[in-house]
Amino acid sequence: MDASAASALPAPPPVPIVLVYSQGRKAAGGGHELDTQWELARQIAELKGAQLAGNVDDACIASADRYLVPDDTLTVDEARKLGVASERDLYGGVVPYPFVATKLIAHELPPGARHAPQGWSREFSEQVRGLVLPGYAAFSRDDALDAAALLWPGGRVRIKRPYGIGGAGQALVETGEQLAAELDDIGDAALQAEGVVVERHLENIETLSVGRVTLDGLVASYHGVQRLTVNNHGHHVYGGSDLVVVRGDFDALARLDMADDVREAIARARAFDACVQKYYAGFYASRRNYDVGWGADANGTHYCGVLEQSWRLGGASGAEIGALRVLQADRNAHTVRASTWEIYGAHAEVPADACLIYHGTDPQAGEITKFYTVDGSSET
Repeated sequence: MDASAASALPAPPPVPIVLVYSQGRKAAGGGHELDTQWELARQIAELKGAQLAGNVDDACIASADRYLVPDDTLTVDEARKLGVASERDLYGGVVPYPFVATKLIAHELPPGARHAPQGWSREFSEQVRGLVLPGYAAFSRDDALDAAALLWPGGRVRIKRPYGIGGAGQALVETGEQLAAELDDIGDAALQAEGVVVERHLENIETLSVGRVTLDGLVASYHGVQRLTVNNHGHHVYGGSDLVVVRGDFDALARLDMADDVREAIARARAFDACVQKYYAGFYASRRNYDVGWGADANGTHYCGVLEQSWRLGGASGAEIGALRVLQADRNAHTVRASTWEIYGAHAEVPADACLIYHGTDPQAGEITKFYTVDGSSET
């Protein structure tokens, strides 16, 4: 072929690229969270038949076929600047206001609340009141005090900061003095800017995860349970998740055989998800994860409700990606069991068939090993 003929041929299509975007709260600490993000981004790129091209920069943003793996939920404004227009463009989610991505929206404001952020939907709060646990979102000291007073007849109250992960940023209070000390620690400026959750404490709470992920037309939904472990500082923290993953949307998940309490948790998570889409315009997410808790208060009254949502990479994401790999490789596979594990200390045993996500010594967490396993005998 001569040079003129070769020049007449159309240029090959650009190779799709996957980009890591680390600008959230976890990025500042680096360590195992950042390394985990990079490894999962690499596996997502492999699933997509794409190239992991590195961090987001202006040149990459201009690329027509790129996919983002951010470390946190994006706002609509952030997404627009990054060229993200739909759930097909990222592994995570987009919200109209920062507070929508936090624990705060799982609760209404206390009656007569003095403060609320721009964009707060009271209609959403009214619709999800029966889907969540008893509690309130507060954006001032007075509102937090009022909320606690309404909840104390049911026992101790749990104070949650909006950006806490894996049980961090929480405290139990049972007196006005303890509550005042917690609010002093947060500070009035942070209360007004970020808010706080004031929630009824439940004993022996059990947590179920309900989720849905999509990647290039492949959709999978799941339910599962979380495990606790002891970290290097002697605290009980998130230790992993055991998931049952089905090909398809939440409707496919609901058709599985399951216990009544699991079915109720899935129904509550689905209804919460539908309300977010209805009342917070601009929301979309390719990765949706909802924690649903069961427990009883000090009076023995039992509750079941959505605790919080996650529209970003999370503790269960390794299992999600592992299940997607099976479903992509075997078009007849319908249901897969997958688990993530986070083990602290120097003596973690990693099964031979596991996929290692991270092993190292984190500046804050100490030595930690993360991996996931997938049951190869997928059901059809």
